[in-house]
Amino acid sequence: MALIGYHASHEQFSPADLLAWVARAEQAGFHAAMCSDHLLPWSRAQGQSGHAWTWLGAAMSQTSMPFGVVNAPIGRYHPVVIAQAVATLGCMFGDRFWLGVGSGEALNEHAAGDAWPGKPRRNARLREAVDVMRALWRGECVTHRGSFEVRDAQLFTRPPHMTPVHVAALTAETARWAADWADGLVTIATPTAPVAEILAAFREAGGTGKPIHLQVKVSYAANENLALEGALEQWRCNALPARATEELRTIEDFERVARDIGPREIQGAVHISADPEIHVATLQRYLAMKVDSLYLHNVNRQQAGFIDVFGRHVLPALRR
Repeated sequence: MALIGYHASHEQFSPADLLAWVARAEQAGFHAAMCSDHLLPWSRAQGQSGHAWTWLGAAMSQTSMPFGVVNAPIGRYHPVVIAQAVATLGCMFGDRFWLGVGSGEALNEHAAGDAWPGKPRRNARLREAVDVMRALWRGECVTHRGSFEVRDAQLFTRPPHMTPVHVAALTAETARWAADWADGLVTIATPTAPVAEILAAFREAGGTGKPIHLQVKVSYAANENLALEGALEQWRCNALPARATEELRTIEDFERVARDIGPREIQGAVHISADPEIHVATLQRYLAMKVDSLYLHNVNRQQAGFIDVFGRHVLPALRR
C-alpha cells in the first residue's frame, strides 16, 4: 500500500509551527512526511525561510515517520556539507530518511554569489554532486575537480546503509536523464502537470521498479471560497511555468510576473476543493499510477483543519 504523507512547507510556516503540524499529522494517520529546503519564500505572503536540516533533526526525533527533503546539493550548499548532514541523520534515525535532489532554482541558489548556469550545466554538476556524496557515504577519501572542488574529504560518522537519492524532476526530459542513476523519482502532481508522461519517461529509461513519490498540491478549507482565496494568496507565484520558477531571482521578480494570475490559472496549479470526497477521487487517480507514496501539500494556511479532516475522511477512504 502506498504511503500517504504530509508536506511541511518551510517557505510558508515557522519551524515551530511545522513541528506541531507534523506531530499532528502523524496522530491523524499520515504515515510519512517530507519538507522543502528554501533560503527564500516565493512571495511575501508566504513569508518564512526556516533551515530544513536543523528542523529535520528535531522533527524526526519527535515523530516515528519516515522523512524526505528535496535539496539542491550544489549551489548555496556544498556536496560535502550535504553528505555529512545526510550521514548524521542516517546514524540517528536509520532508514527513515531519503534525499531528493534537484538542480535548484535561482531564487535560492544564486545568493551564494556564483553565476547562475543553464540547465545542462546544472544537471552536470548535480550528477557530480551525487557521485561525490555516494563516495563519501562509502567511506572513501574524496578529491574531486570538476564543476566544484573537493579536497581530501572523508566522513567518519556514517550510517550502516546508503541513503537513497531520488531525483526531483518536473519534466519528462529530466526524469529520463536521471532514471539510470537515481534511486527513485520525486515529482509534483497538479491538475495540469504531465505526471503520466514524467512517470513513463522515468520507468522506460531505467527506473522501472524504483520508488516514485508524488507531491500533490491541494487547497482544502471549510468552504470553496476560502480554498480558492487561500490558494491564490499563498500559491499564486508558484502557478508559473517551471522554466520561469527556475530562472527568476528575487521575490520581487516572482510577485511581478505572477500579478495577473487569477482563479483559472491557480486551478491549473492546485487541486482546489472544500469537498473531501473530491480530494479522495483525485488522490485515487494518482494512486492508480502505481506510485509508492503521495505527499499532500495543503497550500493555504489552514493546516489544522486540513490535517484533521483528511485524517478522519480522506486517508481511511484511500486505504479502503
